[in-house]
Amino acid sequence: MKDFKKLFENKTMRAVLFCLVALLLLFAVWRVFFAGSGEAASYDETEAEARISALLERVEGIEEASVMVVEEEGEAVSCIVVFRGEDSILSRIRILDIASSALGLPKERVQVYLS
Repeated sequence: MKDFKKLFENKTMRAVLFCLVALLLLFAVWRVFFAGSGEAASYDETEAEARISALLERVEGIEEASVMVVEEEGEAVSCIVVFRGEDSILSRIRILDIASSALGLPKERVQVYLS
C-alpha cells in the first residue's frame, strides 16, 4: 500500500496514469457511440429494392433513390423511398406510381422522403 502511495507522489507517474485513464475513457466512448454506426450502411438491398432504385434513378428529377421494402410472410406490405433530386409534386407522384406498381401495393403504403 505504501508503494502504491509513492507512485502517486511522483508527478510524472500521475501524468502517465491520468493519460492512460483518459485513453481508456475515450476508447469506451468510441465503442459505445461510434463503433456500431456502420451497421446501417451495411444493409444489403434485395433484388426488388435494387431494381426499383435503378428504375427510379432513370426518372427525370430523381438523381438518387434508396428503396426499402417491408415484407411480412414473404409478401410486400409497405415501401419506403428516400430520394435526392428535385423536390416537386411531380417527382413524388412519379415515385409513388412506380413503386406502387412495381410492388403491387396501394399508394397509401408507399412513403416518399427527400434526402
